[in-house]
Amino acid sequence: MPKAPTTPTAAITTTTLSLTVDDVAASREFFTRHLGYTEQAAAEGFASLGRPDAAADIVLLARGTEILPPEQRDQRAAGLILALTLATGIKEEERRLREEGVRITMPLREEPWGERLFQITDPNGVVVQFVEWA
Repeated sequence: MPKAPTTPTAAITTTTLSLTVDDVAASREFFTRHLGYTEQAAAEGFASLGRPDAAADIVLLARGTEILPPEQRDQRAAGLILALTLATGIKEEERRLREEGVRITMPLREEPWGERLFQITDPNGVVVQFVEWA
């Protein structure tokens, strides 16, 4: 007989997305320049980025770094979409990013269920999707 699920007792205080990339500096520049992240800490092959709002923190790790378990060292951030939900202003956000020279990899569209979204991709292939509910 399966055990009944339990309720976690530890409070989660933040969410951090750890991404393994080939060029930490390129992703760090992209996220700080275009997406409002600030560098919290950095070392060779590592950068920790944060924002003062509810967005997830981001840790960038250089592919091949020794601090990762061997089976994870050569993996790249792939098949992942970092979705950032906006309260309003998605059209203006897409225009701002386009004017800054960011390549829009999926133009703004509205899904039948009321989700408005567009995507950009950082220099290491990390897909960032902006979402606004209509």
